[in-house]
Amino acid sequence: MAAELNKSVGLTPIEMARTAGQRFEDYLQSRGMRNTEQRRNLLDVVFSSHEHFDADQLIEKLPSKGSEGYVSRPTVYRALNEFVDAGLLRKFELEGRSVYEHDYGYPQHDHLYCSKCSSLIEFQDDRMAEIRKQVAAEHHFQDRSHRLIITGVCEPCRKSRRRKRRRVDLI
Repeated sequence: MAAELNKSVGLTPIEMARTAGQRFEDYLQSRGMRNTEQRRNLLDVVFSSHEHFDADQLIEKLPSKGSEGYVSRPTVYRALNEFVDAGLLRKFELEGRSVYEHDYGYPQHDHLYCSKCSSLIEFQDDRMAEIRKQVAAEHHFQDRSHRLIITGVCEPCRKSRRRKRRRVDLI
């Protein structure tokens, strides 16, 4: 189930003046924290590809205990929270799990989530931004961001759910 979150739709990254590593370095310095090798390694793994993931999926990509580059589970969870606080990742809940996605360097977008196969599909639609502006204006509200996840069943799952008629069903 969790592996399906890795389906990438391919949002086009936005050109940023600073890399994710530079932005994280600034974040750490502003808080008087060191940029350890473990944090740098985790950041490299997280930003090596554009995909949604949870902490367990990230840990599976890391070297095992006793290997060079090993990062403990508590360090992974702490670093993920730091990446969110630094504005590098977004965190959201899907079926009771924390799922992460790139925030820094990627445009505002929304998601379709298949509750059957757990695939997560990113999409952008300018109409969403217009609706957001209108709703905010109607309520005298200044919006800064939003998150929309439409839950349903994808076409492949809908097609596979159709049961083939058996002879016994015809009796």
